[in-house]
Amino acid sequence: MKLAWAVIYNVIFYPIFFVVGCILCLFNSKLRQGVLGRFRSISQLKKYFMLIDPTKDIYWFHAASLGEFYQVKPVLEGLKEVEPDCVSLLSFSSPSGFENAKSDAIDLRIYMPFDFPWSVRHTLKITRPKKVIFSSYDIWPNMVWIAEKRKVHTNIFAARVKDGSLKLKPGFFGFYRSVYQSISTIYTVAVKDFKRMRSIIGNSGTPILRALGNPRYDMVMKTADEFTQEHQKSVLSRSKRIIIGSAHREDDEFLIPVLAGIVASNPELKVLYAPHEPHDSEIERIQNQFSDHGFESSVFRKKKSLKLSEDRVAILGVVGVLSKLYWQGQITYVGGGFSTGIHNVMEPAIARLPVLFGPKYHHAHEAEELLENGGGFCIHDGHEFRTVLERLITDDDHFLKASFAATNVIHKNLGSSTRIIRSLIRD
Repeated sequence: MKLAWAVIYNVIFYPIFFVVGCILCLFNSKLRQGVLGRFRSISQLKKYFMLIDPTKDIYWFHAASLGEFYQVKPVLEGLKEVEPDCVSLLSFSSPSGFENAKSDAIDLRIYMPFDFPWSVRHTLKITRPKKVIFSSYDIWPNMVWIAEKRKVHTNIFAARVKDGSLKLKPGFFGFYRSVYQSISTIYTVAVKDFKRMRSIIGNSGTPILRALGNPRYDMVMKTADEFTQEHQKSVLSRSKRIIIGSAHREDDEFLIPVLAGIVASNPELKVLYAPHEPHDSEIERIQNQFSDHGFESSVFRKKKSLKLSEDRVAILGVVGVLSKLYWQGQITYVGGGFSTGIHNVMEPAIARLPVLFGPKYHHAHEAEELLENGGGFCIHDGHEFRTVLERLITDDDHFLKASFAATNVIHKNLGSSTRIIRSLIRD
């Protein structure tokens, strides 16, 4: 059956995917960047590996984008500490990861080569990896199947199988089974993911399956350590500021009217509004919407001096600083839950902020944990947003309970990267 799925993938699915991707890249600069990067990958690998000692162990990590890199980073850096002489190769599917991922532990970064059988065989011959390690979900079938034939160990960590996932549905189940059964070791985020993954791969004993957690918790904690030391005072002593993180247009439609009303009736309240893509046109649009509701807004564009002003409404006009600015707020709403899925809820949680978000959160185990523990609140419309927000603003006991619960979710999930590193070495 695996052969049948390989034929379908290589004759029908991947060629269509490739052609459509090449057409779309004519109209999308980010996609074009990724496609062109893939064309260069094999030549980059050839140049690099001509100079590498062939006896060194090669660990190939793959992350879809920058978000998945934050899962890879603590594992990659920890593995480098244990095996300092190894070579760490890191590939990406997205320009956001390729351009912005930073770590001294990365020896070479590339775009993941195209997943055609001949290109994968050529790539594995050049790199001779000891292990190919995928983060979370971005698995390329030919890489897995051909690595299995060549007896190259493959792994996926922080794996999730959501309730209702396509992986469990008829028509898709067989394909995913053929891929996952070919992976050497699978480390899931939670026990429920472990059970669903077991239903996909069966009970044969291969691949090795373990529930080891999400290393991104460790990454968030490490990044936040300096702020934890600086912000020892109670979260109630901070400015009464609501921080809107990575808002999409679908979020703006109800957030801005509700925020304008609440700020108008609470003189001490302030808002920092961070659009997902802070282009000048987006910032101007958001400013105009606040202006329509009676509030003029400033734009915060600093990257070094991060002290927020006392303006009632400020729009964040730069990227890369939001995680630090959360420490100057009390409550947050994280965007994306009414469109493509919520963004990072760990960063505000470690900053002790109760976290509100929309209904598309099931891809994020940490959001489920926040809801279960009382540190997160799923809202479905503007009325519910206002109700949840007003109680957090006016009820200090409720606010502090939610604040503690949010931070506790991070603390109780620490240690995953160490467990994954030990298992990668042992398995």
